[in-house]
Amino acid sequence: MQNGPTRSGQYFNPMAELKWSPSEKAIARRAYQAALQKELQQIVDDARKRMARIRTPSELWDLENWLGKCRRQIDDKYDYRYSVLPMVLARLVYEGWLPESDLSGLRPDKMDMIRSYLDIANSIR
Repeated sequence: MQNGPTRSGQYFNPMAELKWSPSEKAIARRAYQAALQKELQQIVDDARKRMARIRTPSELWDLENWLGKCRRQIDDKYDYRYSVLPMVLARLVYEGWLPESDLSGLRPDKMDMIRSYLDIANSIR
């Protein structure tokens, strides 16, 4: 598989070529949702702690800014398009939001891709 421009000048994206079986889609969806809920709960817990410390109006606006930043990070990170899902799942494993064992049942082509992204992330750590 070539990962670069083809003769026609188009780029080949191996993730776009992945085929997801119904059972793989269910596994990926459960793992994705579990990681999202875990991260959102962490934000809720942190927001409660921050709110308890608010004493001035400016601290209230600081909380609002922090929440906006969290929302943008969540929106940027959690992308369920199948063409980018292996990279998203690898990131969630790397960041500790998702245990790799939650991906049990995905075919080797997807797990190999996820592990490749993890290897890259670990090598630049």
